[in-house]
Amino acid sequence: MVKKMVILNFPRELLKEPIIHNLGQQFCLVTNIHLAEITEDMGWLKVELEGEPEKIDEGLTWVISHGIRVEPITED
Repeated sequence: MVKKMVILNFPRELLKEPIIHNLGQQFCLVTNIHLAEITEDMGWLKVELEGEPEKIDEGLTWVISHGIRVEPITED
């Protein structure tokens, strides 16, 4: 198991979709939201994903395919 921190940027049309829930369920990931901001027009989350490396990669590919921009965070 590994952990990866990312920022997910959501477009307006996905703000009410259960993306984080589905990400955890479909890819067997533990999701931990560290910070978030949601407005009427957009939303972003700083989220830690924990799981098998290939499942994290598959999950991030899945969210990208739904129109969410992913920004990796490297912590020193």
